[in-house]
Amino acid sequence: MTSSADIPPLRNPWMVAAFEGWNDAADAASGTVDHLIEEWDAELLIELDPEDFYDFQVQRPEVGTSDRGERVITWPAPAIYHARPRRGDRDVLLLRAPEPNFRWKTFCSTVIGVAKLAGVTELVTLGALLADSPHTRPVPVSGSTSDPRLMERMSLTPSRYTGPVGITSVLNEMAAAEGIAAASLWAAVPHYLAEPPCPKATLALLGALEDAMGLPLPQGVLVEMAEAWQRGAEDLTSRDDEIAEYVEALENEQDTSELPEASGDAIAREFERYLRRRNVDPE
Repeated sequence: MTSSADIPPLRNPWMVAAFEGWNDAADAASGTVDHLIEEWDAELLIELDPEDFYDFQVQRPEVGTSDRGERVITWPAPAIYHARPRRGDRDVLLLRAPEPNFRWKTFCSTVIGVAKLAGVTELVTLGALLADSPHTRPVPVSGSTSDPRLMERMSLTPSRYTGPVGITSVLNEMAAAEGIAAASLWAAVPHYLAEPPCPKATLALLGALEDAMGLPLPQGVLVEMAEAWQRGAEDLTSRDDEIAEYVEALENEQDTSELPEASGDAIAREFERYLRRRNVDPE
């Protein structure tokens, strides 16, 4: 078990977590964490022993070659990275892992134990699901929390979902029980374009995460990648009449059901993000 001696002094840290698998349509959620790890030059803080959590016939280890030319087996281990963003006054812990096959309660307790040792007060889990969402519209991102402070700051509501859940739901619930304010953000990926990656959905999650924390997050090449993905999606629909008709039906359905004030809120959020990136606080 990790001790406090293993963790450097951190500045009011928060944690972001994403898991490959059931919670990660088109790799959009894990792609968001990967993007932040790269943009922030995050350093590996802790790697959990995968032995108790994974079925290695499902999550198979991979063999490769090290920088020194040696054959090395890489195991599907959960990893927590530490980032110190150049802007803002808070550190970030970034958890990236395949969804465990076994002992979810033990896994979540271990992660929460590390978070508490590090002084984490807020946790945001990221997810992505396949949905009837047209690629011609902004990627919808929904969120939920049971924490009153996050409800107000993030304009979220408690989840009313009933049914099967992934590891993110278990982690959020157990974190909240330990006094860590927890929220979840989910992007809706067009199900007819489910092949990963989906940088447009990753960019949408990054924007929602930025709103949640109230600080600018680096976009890097995500904007260009999302634009390239959009062009590819347009090319696909232009060559398939059935998909084009289906997309048009989804557009009509969304335009009919979408309230004008919802569009206004989206414009306001985007403008606030623009101001944050220019290092100007919105009034």
